[in-house]
Amino acid sequence: MPVHTSVSSQGNRGKGIGLGLAVGSAIAFGGSGVAAKPLIEAGLDPLHVVWLRVTGAALVMLPLAWRHRALVRRRPALLAGFGLLGVAGVQAFYFASISRIPVGVALLVEYLAPALVLGWVRFVQRRPVTRAAALGVVLAVGGLACVVEVWSGLGFDALGLLLALAAACCQVGYFVLSDPGGHPGADAPDPLGVIAYGLLVGALVLTAVARPWGMDWSVLAHSAGMNGAEVPVWLLLGWIVLIATVVAYITGVVSVRRLSPQVAGVVACLEAVIATVLAWVLLGEHLSAPQIVGGAVVLLGAFIAQSSAPAKGSPQPVAGGSPERELAARGTSA
Repeated sequence: MPVHTSVSSQGNRGKGIGLGLAVGSAIAFGGSGVAAKPLIEAGLDPLHVVWLRVTGAALVMLPLAWRHRALVRRRPALLAGFGLLGVAGVQAFYFASISRIPVGVALLVEYLAPALVLGWVRFVQRRPVTRAAALGVVLAVGGLACVVEVWSGLGFDALGLLLALAAACCQVGYFVLSDPGGHPGADAPDPLGVIAYGLLVGALVLTAVARPWGMDWSVLAHSAGMNGAEVPVWLLLGWIVLIATVVAYITGVVSVRRLSPQVAGVVACLEAVIATVLAWVLLGEHLSAPQIVGGAVVLLGAFIAQSSAPAKGSPQPVAGGSPERELAARGTSA
């Protein structure tokens, strides 16, 4: 009996640590857009901001890439998919979208990804999904209609919304392209190695696309405006690279391994809430009451779609809950 109590206590303590790390990861990820938007408004191209973020994080993660160098031979498709879509695609489209629409709206649109994954599973792969998952899709789409206020004739920048939707589609592309849950046991790739190489691949792709040699490097020596306050550009960039990317990814990995996918899915939804609140406080981006309600509905629908189990006796949907897939759901969202 004392042994059982000890094991139970250790398990609860481990879950508590995992929950704390998951919340910290959501806060770190949620602050990326708030730190990036002033850089864009200061004169940096969104692609250059993404390049600085991904390249800086890739350099920090180089030791992990070396440690897991065998992944290049074992799982090249997974690394390419994570780098092209989960890193370069998602972040480039997300940063481009927040240059045109509010941070909170862009991230809420991106949270349509779990619903889009289930749409792919149901209508393209023709695999069954649960009724709860279908309800999640309906809620997410309905909530998005409130967020963009369709009744007012789409008051937001249409291109900004399309860019945010493209970020969500890149998440879907990663889920469909690679399914780490299909490689259990010793064949399962280490998520830290996948992150490290994904960042390296993303940095190489973004270097070719963003052409950083044409960037206005002098901007990095000045300050950027944040709702009336002047903040050093190097400080904002340091937050994006070290906190919103490196720390956020690593704490996310550790937390997902300590928590169930369902609990991790709930905490992941905090990212959009945190991003919206930070944008409200630090950038002065106010949302209307219908938008706030719609955002809550989007998050509810995303959580239901993400965490619902597949129909009994059916193959596991791509959006099911392995730690690596959960990592991708959180780690690629800004």
